[in-house]
Amino acid sequence: MSAPSLPRSAPGAPLESAKPRNPLSRARIERISDRTVSAFGLVFGLQTFPTALGQLGALRSPWAVIVLVLVFGGLAFTVLLAIFAQRYVKITMGILSVVYLAAIVSWPLLVSEPTAFASDKPWVWFLCSVFTAFAAVAYPLWLAIAYTFITPIAYGVVRALPAGGGVGAELAGLDTVYAIILGGVILAIIAMMRQAATAVDVAQSQALAKYGNAVRQHATEVERVQVDAIVHDSVLTTLLSAASARTPEQKELAARMAADAIGHLHAAEASGPEDQAEVGVEQLSDRLVTAARAFSSPFAVDARDDELHSLPVNVAEAVYSAAVQAMVNSMQHAGGEEVHRSVTVRGGEHGAAVRVIVADDGRGFDSEQVPAERLGLRVSIRERLAKVGGRATVESSPGEGTTVTIVWPAGEHGSLVEREQEAAG
Repeated sequence: MSAPSLPRSAPGAPLESAKPRNPLSRARIERISDRTVSAFGLVFGLQTFPTALGQLGALRSPWAVIVLVLVFGGLAFTVLLAIFAQRYVKITMGILSVVYLAAIVSWPLLVSEPTAFASDKPWVWFLCSVFTAFAAVAYPLWLAIAYTFITPIAYGVVRALPAGGGVGAELAGLDTVYAIILGGVILAIIAMMRQAATAVDVAQSQALAKYGNAVRQHATEVERVQVDAIVHDSVLTTLLSAASARTPEQKELAARMAADAIGHLHAAEASGPEDQAEVGVEQLSDRLVTAARAFSSPFAVDARDDELHSLPVNVAEAVYSAAVQAMVNSMQHAGGEEVHRSVTVRGGEHGAAVRVIVADDGRGFDSEQVPAERLGLRVSIRERLAKVGGRATVESSPGEGTTVTIVWPAGEHGSLVEREQEAAG
């Protein structure tokens, strides 16, 4: 069986050049937001730092100096993380947002000369928009919205107090509304960019998934045509030769032709598609969840630890088809809606990239009594997994339900029951 290969990069080109380039991906937007907002904070911090130094005389030491170092040092540290480390930027922004809010709330305790702020605004005011932007980047949307309102309101209350200059409710309210509007605009821009990037990521993933399905369908069609050609050219010719054989030499020739035809069939069956792309176990779990919910008696699905593991496309198709066949068998033979059915998907468990368990507590069966012409268990499940290097084991007995365990890769280990059942199969 063969399939058209996926697009490859030019000889000598790095592998990354073969990947689709998405200028609006969510990860790219997050990196841009981290760097832009941190640079924005550093610029405002440099403009505000002289004012903060000039107001130190009206504040209590050493607490005012500690707050100054935490806030402005944190702004510089965030820029370094965003440019060089490119890690922990959001965590740092989240912590600094809390530090800034604590500085506003504790401002009355820091002031030793309230009259100094009757004409000059406290330096924390000039950084309000910076830290609402930090919160918009670092926090979930609902928490960022809350921070955008709470922080300016806290500043407005402090500004109306004698320690903040006692300017009155009107001027304090204007400063509060201005800060809320500016912070809201920044938050809206970041939220819209994230939403647009997420939509692009989803659309691209769906397009790639559809392309992968189209490649696999084409491979299946190519395989069918190839097998048809083999049947026509080899098997049919062999049958005609055997039908006309009269002498021992002719019969021996027909036997050799039959052996060659069988060899061609086995070779076609054993070959795999050239598409070596991989899909995540999480995508396999999603497909199994959709299939399990489509039955008249739905299966309880439990999927865990499937985010960090992946499978080749042909393996994922084999595991999915075998699991669906096991669910179909349960629906047909285990009993009606009174039977409890479940599907369990695990990634990276016991050395296997994926483990799928389809179980029910229905009527069960004796595997030795299954007629040879029943191909669902032998061909649709066991042989399908064996072709891609996996293993399928069945545990069942009359009246005690059935459990089908699908594992890839098969590995050398396994329980005694699994090895005995695999050998019997």
